[in-house]
Amino acid sequence: MTTYEVKALDTETWPDFERLVEANNGVWGGCWCMWYHGKDACVEDTPAARRQAKECRIRDGRAHAALVYDGTECVGWCQFGSPAELPRIHNHRAYMATSPALPHWRITCFFVDKGYRGKGVSAAALEGAIKQIKQLGGGRIEGYPENTARRKTSAAFLFNGALSTFERLGFKPERKIGKHRWVVTRTVRKT
Repeated sequence: MTTYEVKALDTETWPDFERLVEANNGVWGGCWCMWYHGKDACVEDTPAARRQAKECRIRDGRAHAALVYDGTECVGWCQFGSPAELPRIHNHRAYMATSPALPHWRITCFFVDKGYRGKGVSAAALEGAIKQIKQLGGGRIEGYPENTARRKTSAAFLFNGALSTFERLGFKPERKIGKHRWVVTRTVRKT
């Protein structure tokens, strides 16, 4: 099994993140992992504007991710942040119908390079995000993964992660907010 290194997305690692995104057509058609930042996060709704907005957020400390490396190559990530930083989630209406107490942190998005899918990158990224959250003060973390048990699912479309990955890392399913989507939680203390 490959041993991965995980680093925080910051100005120093931005070029690695940028290379991975550009090598994958901007990821999901030029998203640049900006959708969860909200409708007003970009001046224009273009891949170039999303790229610029993401870089600006990184410089300002308003975007977080755990980047996974195989040697010197960035091969995936897990995005996380506060609800203020990441106000959008899928199945928002169903989520809000349960009158939730907002978490301190949200895990919103995963991306794994095509050649590394099914090789533990998502788990390494999630574990790295948890460690970073501990260093940033800890608190209650929510994720919104899909239950893939007993159904065929393409890893390319598991951008919110798999329920089983979250459960292996200590998250507890709290409530269902979609046909296959769950709210999972875990509380961590500052290290």
